[in-house]
Amino acid sequence: MSAYLLDWLNLLGRWVHMITGIAWIGASFYFIWLDNHLEAPKASEDTDKGVSGELWSVHGGGMYHAQKYQLAPAVLPDTLHWFKWEAYTTWISGMFMLALMYWYGAEIYLIDPRVAELSKPVAILIGAAVIALGWIAYDWLCKSDVGKNERNMSLIMFVVLSVLAFVLCQIFSGRGAYMHFGAMLGTIMVGNVFFVIIPGQKDLLKAKNEGRLPDPIHGIRGKQRSVHNTYFTLPVLFVMISNHYAMTYGHELNWLILIAITMIGALIRVYFVARHKGKASLIPIFAAAAILVAIIALMAPKAAAPLSTNDNAKPVSLAAAHEIVMARCSSCHAIEPTQPGFAAAPNGIVFETEEDTLRHAAAIHLQTVVTKAMPIGNLTGITDKERQQLDQWYSQAKQ
Repeated sequence: MSAYLLDWLNLLGRWVHMITGIAWIGASFYFIWLDNHLEAPKASEDTDKGVSGELWSVHGGGMYHAQKYQLAPAVLPDTLHWFKWEAYTTWISGMFMLALMYWYGAEIYLIDPRVAELSKPVAILIGAAVIALGWIAYDWLCKSDVGKNERNMSLIMFVVLSVLAFVLCQIFSGRGAYMHFGAMLGTIMVGNVFFVIIPGQKDLLKAKNEGRLPDPIHGIRGKQRSVHNTYFTLPVLFVMISNHYAMTYGHELNWLILIAITMIGALIRVYFVARHKGKASLIPIFAAAAILVAIIALMAPKAAAPLSTNDNAKPVSLAAAHEIVMARCSSCHAIEPTQPGFAAAPNGIVFETEEDTLRHAAAIHLQTVVTKAMPIGNLTGITDKERQQLDQWYSQAKQ
C-alpha cells in the first residue's frame, strides 16, 4: 500500500472516528445528565400515565419538556428514536484505525524490539486477544456476584486494569500499548451497548406489545453498564490523543502514567455525575488534581549534569549532532521521507539543514533522550552513545 493512500485512509478514518465519537459521547453525557436532573412530575395525570420524572430545559431559542416513563407509555409512539449507531460506527472506525496503523503497520507503531522481540503475526494476535478477552472478562464480572456490589467491582476493575497496563507496556511499544488499552475499554463500552443496553430496550418494547411486564434485570443491567460507560469515556479520550505526547507513552513508567490518567478521568466523571444529582463533594476533583501534580513531577525531565563536572565530556558540535539526526531521524523527517509508510514528515518537522536541527533542539532532546520514544520503534538503530551525545550537545546549547 502506498504511503500516500495510507495517509488518506488514516485521515478519513480518523475524521469519521472523531465525528461519530463526538455524537456518541455527546448523547451519552446528555442522557446521564438528563437522568440525574429529572424531577417528580408536577401534574397528577402524568403520574397516572406512568411518568416517573420530567425536566424542562431551554436551548437554541426553544423550550423542551422531557419526560421519562417508569416503563413505557400506554400506547407506543409511531416514531421512537434509538441511540446505537453512533456507538457502533465509533467502534468500527476505531478498529479500522487500529488495524490500519497498529496492525498493518505493526513493525513501526506496535513492535519495539527494545521492549520485546515479537513477530508481526504474534503481536497482532496478542493485541486482538487482549481486546476480545477484555470484554469477555468484564462482562463475566458484571454478571457475577462481584457485579452486584459497585464498590467491589470498581476495586477489582482498577486492579485488573493496572495489571493490564503494566503487561501491555512490557509487550508492545508504549504507543501501541496505550492504543490497545484504549481499544479494549472502547470495546467494553460498545459491547455494553450492543449486548446489554439495546437488547434490554428491545425486550421492553416486546413486553409492551405482548402485554406483559418486562424482565427488570434488563433495566438494572442497562443502568449499570451506562454508568460504567460514562466513567470509561475520559480515559478513552486521553488514549485517543496520547499518540501526540511521547512524554507519556515514552516514559519508563508509562504504564503507571496510563493508569494514573485513567484514574483522573474516572474521578472527574465521578464528580460531575454527583453534581448532576445535586451538591457534590470536591474530594474527587482534589484527588484528581493531586494525582495530576504527582504525574507532572514524576515525568519532569532530569537535568543533565553540567558540562564542567564531567571530566570525560567533550563538546559536541552542532555539525556532529546534525549528523546523528540525519542518520537516525531524517528517513522520516524529510521533505521526501524514505521510510516506508511515511508520505510526509510527521508533524511537518523536517531535518534537512543544521539550522533545522538547532531550531528543533528541545524537541529532539525530549523525544530521543528524555522519553526515548524516537526514532519510533528505534527503526534506525540509534545507539545509547548517540543519545548521550545529543544530550551533551543540548546541554551545551542551553549554556
